[in-house]
Amino acid sequence: MISVHICVGSSCHLKGSYQIMKIFQEIIKNKNLEEKIDLKASFCLGNCTKGVSIKVNNEIFGNINPENAKEKFDEYILKKVNNND
Repeated sequence: MISVHICVGSSCHLKGSYQIMKIFQEIIKNKNLEEKIDLKASFCLGNCTKGVSIKVNNEIFGNINPENAKEKFDEYILKKVNNND
């Protein structure tokens, strides 16, 4: 199972982390990935200057926003899911 944490600290919250959480939840549901991805909110990931950050397993990625969330999901998360199959 892929572990995904979305930062919801104050800086990321102001930059749209809750919207990103909803986008990721929708993608996971639509692609039937509930059994493969564990999506959680996380307080500060320590990457505040790089926009909303996510942690996928042990890797941290930044510069995610509601406009590029679907693209970043495919790039950072779906790729790992497909490699685990």
